[in-house]
Amino acid sequence: MMNCSVIRIPAGAPHDMSGLSAAVEAGLFRPEEVVAVLGKTEGNGCVNDFTRGYAVMALKGFFAEAAKGGAAGISYVMSGGTEGVLSPHFTVISRSGRGEPGVVADGLKSLAIGVARTRSFRPEELGRLPQVDAVADAVARAVMEAGITSPGDVHFVQIKCPLLTAEQIYDAHSREVSLITEDTYKSMGYSRGASALGAGVALGEVDRAALQEEEICTDWTQFSAVASTSAGSELSCCEVIVFGNSLSADGPYHIDHAVMQDAVDGAALQGLLDRYPGEELVQVLAKAEADPDGVIRGRRHIMLDDSDINHTRHARAVVGGVLAYVGGDPMIYVSGGGEHQGPKGGGPVAAVFRRK
Repeated sequence: MMNCSVIRIPAGAPHDMSGLSAAVEAGLFRPEEVVAVLGKTEGNGCVNDFTRGYAVMALKGFFAEAAKGGAAGISYVMSGGTEGVLSPHFTVISRSGRGEPGVVADGLKSLAIGVARTRSFRPEELGRLPQVDAVADAVARAVMEAGITSPGDVHFVQIKCPLLTAEQIYDAHSREVSLITEDTYKSMGYSRGASALGAGVALGEVDRAALQEEEICTDWTQFSAVASTSAGSELSCCEVIVFGNSLSADGPYHIDHAVMQDAVDGAALQGLLDRYPGEELVQVLAKAEADPDGVIRGRRHIMLDDSDINHTRHARAVVGGVLAYVGGDPMIYVSGGGEHQGPKGGGPVAAVFRRK
């Protein structure tokens, strides 16, 4: 049966592998069983955040040596931006066995992980229905790989997606094809939004037959309650990691989620903690968004009007602070930009627990 684990490792810099080395020496995880690494790096989280690619390069070098050739399939999802109290770190996700049908003796569902990749996208496909469809297919494959049999058992879908660069825009011009936008920063939002809708299609939250391309990043009533998407220039495809629970998985870890209704909705995480008293909170995974209406609980906010600091950076700082207070730890995974990821102005929050 499948057995999955999740551990967090502090990072002194995007290329700091000392914590991972120490964890391997201590036997906390086996490099050859790692299927994904989520990271929070201390860059700006925008188009030119090269800390993401720097961290991926360091991680690939580390696992190539540590796993002795068994690291080719690892998915690396780096989310830039540790504003406020957020602490840079890596979340290492390991998996042994396979998610085949079966029932564990105690009848408890345990953490199950599935990973998949899309094909590489052409610039003109980003933020459009071809991206939605490719992500939907990848999410479905990851759910199957995890041995998860019900969409209700999927509690978080982390997707790393590409964005448009000036070079890609020039390429599109040379081929005389249109793009969803020619603003590289805005392209991050379109890519995140299309990816989130793809997850929603795969999980039955979004009706693909009714979805129109012009609704991407305009119709906020359509969303996934479990999707978390992050855009970067360090890849051309989408990396998909599905977190859920399954009877075909064994072990002490499990995951649950709630939906934050706005950026200060700490009660969403508190509800999860209250649901599992006495269990160890291993990691918090969440989305952060500046409400596009410019209002939070009836009060005006200026995150969308600040020309010096991008609104995604404001939102990460706020949500990171709220969730760090509730969970008691600032070393959590909070990603900015919540297009179609939870309700407008809110977003999913998931918690990984370890049974004692």
